[in-house]
Amino acid sequence: MDSPALTLVPRFLHSALPILIVTICAMVIGYRYYSAFLAAKVMALDDARVTPAHRLFDGQNYHPMNRWVLFGHHFAAIAGAGPLIGPVLAAQFGWAPGLLWLVVGVVLGGAVHDFVILAASVRRDGRSLAEIARGEINPFAGFTAMLAILFIVVIALAGLGLAVVNALQHSSWGTFTIAVTIPLALFMGFYMYRWRPGAFTSGTIIGVAGLILAVVAGKYVPGSMFEAWFTFSKGQLTLLLAGYGFLASILPVWMLLCPRDYLSSYMKIGTIAALAVGVFLVAPRIQMPAFTQFVAGGGPIIPGKVFPFCFITIACGAISGFHSLVSSGTTPKMLDRESDARMIGYGAMLCEGFVGVMAFIAVLSLAPADYFAINATPEKFATLGMRVEQLPELSREVGENVAGRTGGAVSLAVGMAHIFSNIPGLRGLMAYWYHFAIMFEALFILTTIDAGTRVARFLLQEFLGKFYRPMERTDWMPGSVVASLLVVGAWGYFIHTGSIGTIWPMFGIANQLLAAMALSIGTTVIIKSGRVRYAWVTLVPLGFVATTTLTAGWLSITDSFLPMARQGESAALRFQGYLDAGLTSVMMACILMTIGNCVYAWFGFLGGREAATAAAHPPA
Repeated sequence: MDSPALTLVPRFLHSALPILIVTICAMVIGYRYYSAFLAAKVMALDDARVTPAHRLFDGQNYHPMNRWVLFGHHFAAIAGAGPLIGPVLAAQFGWAPGLLWLVVGVVLGGAVHDFVILAASVRRDGRSLAEIARGEINPFAGFTAMLAILFIVVIALAGLGLAVVNALQHSSWGTFTIAVTIPLALFMGFYMYRWRPGAFTSGTIIGVAGLILAVVAGKYVPGSMFEAWFTFSKGQLTLLLAGYGFLASILPVWMLLCPRDYLSSYMKIGTIAALAVGVFLVAPRIQMPAFTQFVAGGGPIIPGKVFPFCFITIACGAISGFHSLVSSGTTPKMLDRESDARMIGYGAMLCEGFVGVMAFIAVLSLAPADYFAINATPEKFATLGMRVEQLPELSREVGENVAGRTGGAVSLAVGMAHIFSNIPGLRGLMAYWYHFAIMFEALFILTTIDAGTRVARFLLQEFLGKFYRPMERTDWMPGSVVASLLVVGAWGYFIHTGSIGTIWPMFGIANQLLAAMALSIGTTVIIKSGRVRYAWVTLVPLGFVATTTLTAGWLSITDSFLPMARQGESAALRFQGYLDAGLTSVMMACILMTIGNCVYAWFGFLGGREAATAAAHPPA
């Protein structure tokens, strides 16, 4: 008879604990040693330098922030739908490809990408990625970068916003809680920056207490006289989301954007930490195999093969080009000291990678048939020859039918609720945890919308400023209003007309193309600062991300978008196919031109053609 110790070994190996332990160890080592190397040797951070937040202080966009408050804003701004939804959808291929990319990608790619761009922007007065390209490469590179970013950021915000709309649609509990966070954040902003400047401890206590009360009170909204006030359709939620994005874009950062993101970060980090503790206590069994039969393609959720589509589907959990917009948008304008860039740039991305792994574990613990039954349409699931295992019981426990709820959010909520409800002393609360998880996902994602819209507004004002000079002034209210309306109108259109099947692939491609562009610009900054021997830190992830994403873009155009354009069942669907193919082609062309300009600049500098101008550039 086997001893108890021996029987525990296979149970441990087949549980989520090894995944969690490996992830934590890799990220701790990466932050302790690799980020220290990047800060000291590659970007040479120096607190003796005055940051733009102090030098260009205007109380509107340039405003020094406590590093923990800024960490909360930055993490909340970058951690949107990607690390939650991407790994969930990529579980179609099995746990091995996704886990490898999540852990290795975030330590050597995503966190490096975020940190390098943040440090480069701080050294250049908080300028945007496009303006850095203009100054470090040439005006043409700056123009193509700006054009690509404008296309990409609209698609990215549409992908993030669609996840919010799908999660909150007809959900009065979640909508109520999200709505309460807005006046709560406004109160915190005035409290900490106007009424009692610097009172971060008491402001935090008030804000967190208010958030907890909002979550608890939201449970009683369904079935009450207030339910109709917080129940909206997709179209109504899209308009409300656009209105919120508009206000967050034009109000001063201290008033709404920063305190709300800071407040939301507590719930985000707290919930993920609680989920990690739950994994330790419950040790859920990983039921998804290391590789499924869909690695070669033909999956019911993602039609392509594991290469390259696993990498663009996971997107933000490992590396995200959208982060470069935040790292060269709102955050560098609020950095108090240069050394804070290490914790905020590299550290926040590691936290997002950990979020991705936690989301991955949550759905890997579901039976494969149940996972596919939730994430695939009933018609597609019927062709798989699978039989559900616990799905009827799960639906009964959460209080609603979860089969055929595509998009990833529902399966993640079911997986999280399943883990939480199996913690000793918390059994029987499956329905509560499920609705809490849905609300958590919406809150997680929504904070990216406000910062993303503001960053897009900055970019659009820079672009329009080339034709009408006052527009480039970010403190000019008419320009801010016009640019914000154009941005929210664009991403609101895609949310209203698109679906997760059409928007998410484009979001993944756009996001990773932007990451490739940011890495090429970061490489240029490193080379022109005289640290050529360290250029490999961005060149290695650049090579991998560019290869996988350009391949995915080409396959999406030829195998998905153009067939939809030619064979669509309606004129609207055919138009959407042509629009998706056209936008993807434009983005790929702009990225290729930007990378080509960067490569030309590298050889020009190394060959001595630009040596005379190198001294004019601030050292990175």
